[in-house]
Amino acid sequence: MRNLTKQLAVTSLLLSSTLTFAQTDEEKGQRLAQLADKINSGWVDQTVDITMTLQNKAGEKNIRKVRNEALEVEGDGDKSIVVFDTPYDVKGTVMLSFSHKVGDDDQWLYLPALKRVKRISSSNKSGPFMGSDFAYEDMSSQEVEKYTYRFIREDKFKGQAVNVVERIPVYDNSGYSKQLVWLDEKRTIPLQIEYFDRKGSALKTQHFKGYKLHNQRFWRVDDLTMINHQKGTQTTISFENYSINQGVRLTNFAQANLSRIR
Repeated sequence: MRNLTKQLAVTSLLLSSTLTFAQTDEEKGQRLAQLADKINSGWVDQTVDITMTLQNKAGEKNIRKVRNEALEVEGDGDKSIVVFDTPYDVKGTVMLSFSHKVGDDDQWLYLPALKRVKRISSSNKSGPFMGSDFAYEDMSSQEVEKYTYRFIREDKFKGQAVNVVERIPVYDNSGYSKQLVWLDEKRTIPLQIEYFDRKGSALKTQHFKGYKLHNQRFWRVDDLTMINHQKGTQTTISFENYSINQGVRLTNFAQANLSRIR
């Protein structure tokens, strides 16, 4: 409890400083984004087990077991690797992502049925990741430099005080015209993100549920649910067994080694 109170106090102090010196809505939105990024910096590496549940319009579910490893990169975006363990039709599929602060992210997909690595082109980043309601661009780390920002308003979300920030992708191939991020006022972590398609229509909403403090410093969510309003589908990603700054195998983050990962 002492560590949680200390973390909230530090975040509150940083937030107060951030908003005090922000002048315009654009500056305020930018500084909130920078604060959220700063609070979550320094984790070095992370592993976590994932259950991905895809639900179609009829309510039928498809459950997948996935492993994720991530590596923080100083001066650039994070590196991430996703490995599918079940069911059989996707077992052994691996996605490697190199996020970048500036320019297009690099992503590769190893398909065991074809025994080859496929590079995900920039024009396809808005497509659905493995048939889910998450796009390939959602699977990369959300670096501050990828967007422009504008503070919209203070609000309440399920009884919690939040700051609503608009962010607009600066990269040409994004599938979104804008996003609205609902940031918890005390912890500066996202509670909800609303996505709008290229025509400006409501496309998806992502809900964050069950945050816990790990390593006495880093907030990690238990469940993410992405609801596609246009298709009537949804995908829930549940996380367990977080391990932060315990070391990962660096050779896994190499395109040439994707076919060897087990």
